[in-house]
Amino acid sequence: MDKRTLLAIVLSLAVLLIYQMFFVKPPQPKQVPAGAGDTGQVTTETAVQPTAPRKTVVEKKPVAQKQVPARDIKVETPLYTAIFSTRGASLKSLKLKQYQQDCIKCADDIYPKIKKLIFGSKDGIKAKSDEPVELVDIKEGMPHPLSVAFSESSVDIAADSMFEADTAALSLIGAKEKKRLVFSGSYEGVIKVEKIFIFDPEKYTIDLDVKMYNLTKAPLIQIPKLSWYQSIDPDKDHGRYDKEGPVVSVAGSIERLELKKMEKEKILGPNVLWCGFETKYFIASFIPGNPSLASVVINRGSDNLVLVGIVGQKEIIPAGQSSVVGYSLYLGPKQHSLLKELGVGLEKAIDFGIFKWLAIPFLMFLNFLYDFVHNYGVAIILMTILIKLLFWPLGNLSYKSMREMQKIQPKINELRQKYKNDQAKLGQETMALYKSHKINPLSGCLPILIQLPVFIGLFNALLYAIELRHSPLFFWIQDLSAKDPYYITPILMGITQFIQQKMTPTMGDPMMAKMMLFMPLVLTIFFLNFPSGLVIYWLFNNILSIGQQFYINKKLA
Repeated sequence: MDKRTLLAIVLSLAVLLIYQMFFVKPPQPKQVPAGAGDTGQVTTETAVQPTAPRKTVVEKKPVAQKQVPARDIKVETPLYTAIFSTRGASLKSLKLKQYQQDCIKCADDIYPKIKKLIFGSKDGIKAKSDEPVELVDIKEGMPHPLSVAFSESSVDIAADSMFEADTAALSLIGAKEKKRLVFSGSYEGVIKVEKIFIFDPEKYTIDLDVKMYNLTKAPLIQIPKLSWYQSIDPDKDHGRYDKEGPVVSVAGSIERLELKKMEKEKILGPNVLWCGFETKYFIASFIPGNPSLASVVINRGSDNLVLVGIVGQKEIIPAGQSSVVGYSLYLGPKQHSLLKELGVGLEKAIDFGIFKWLAIPFLMFLNFLYDFVHNYGVAIILMTILIKLLFWPLGNLSYKSMREMQKIQPKINELRQKYKNDQAKLGQETMALYKSHKINPLSGCLPILIQLPVFIGLFNALLYAIELRHSPLFFWIQDLSAKDPYYITPILMGITQFIQQKMTPTMGDPMMAKMMLFMPLVLTIFFLNFPSGLVIYWLFNNILSIGQQFYINKKLA
């Protein structure tokens, strides 16, 4: 029975780990029927055509466009450099100063590179480029993000309408207070629209107010839609952990849409807390001022342009008066502490999985250690040691139990031969044997089961923590969030796993013991493409486990 139990537990652990990492799919978003509820929400057309006039049952007032050249407005803060355009009062570029793009190097001539790196070559192995991360990815001629269109409105203002800016450039370098950039546009004496951007020199958050002035003597109906556009590469091989695409929080429930499966327009809401377009480490998000009346429309056009638009409530503007719709924009890194400060659950955009209650404390503790050692690789090693010390008594219990089980294995084999035709009697005699030797057959595997959630929680913490992105350890490991470029640490991990397996007391028949020796090879293959930070954790955990087993074996010899 103990052989079957151990084999079942080992297989269950392997299945659970593989299922969690490779087969768990995010929930499919729920599509709300168009016109559901009396909330004033509207649908949009299927194709992404923000510059084309929309057909509507509302009688529209004619609006003429001024054909003038667009002008760029540069906004610079200590955190980013943004380029706005007077065409649509939209965003052309936003570069994050504190984050660099990936630098992909080929792995040819491995040993000369390592030799140069160890002996002080200035070239080394580069994990990042000198170019800052660009949050806006739009092809030439396509609409820009942060444009505002008005659908189903008395006046149909296109997303690329011309605006005037109140300044030619705006700098917040050295500033301690917020500054404003105002775009305004008047349309044939019918309506005046102002887009007021408020920048904070210390945050990635931008406040946006859209003011609409009724210049006529009759009421106007306006329904603003703030949009983010993103070009995608359909041929790009997105890994399971990339998390690239639209993401929406509807009443606190996170909905992710897979780009490959998007075939038609999706409408989510109302009660949208936030929405946006995410990548693994960055997000461009909108937070509406009135979530209960906000809905989201998501579309992928034939030109591989993805639209994420947040549709506001119906604004009825009396004659000669104005109305304002407010948003808060977060355009920056998916750093848990920064997202949590916003107070709308935007930190849920970081997918820490079902064990996030463990992953988040691990991440906080890792940052705590980093404040002392100033190296995330060293912090991971220290955290590994501390976790091992925490589970040291359980490890001792497990190793002692396996040693005792190994001692009585001959007697268990005798019972199997004696009662091979009477399973009930075999179970009774086996349990009596355990009781007489004061052995708990589950005590050998229970510590492993307890540590499994810890491993999965730490796995997700290290996988999605932007703090590890481009963070080096030493020598060739210059990015703890990426795989080891030369597979040195996974191979070392496999070797230590094999040594640990050899030191573990064997139970059951010799065939099962030989099968267990293949586990290090399987784990090595899995870990080849894992983040090097996670591999380092597992490697040092194995080294500490070998030391603990050596200590227990010597003590019990």
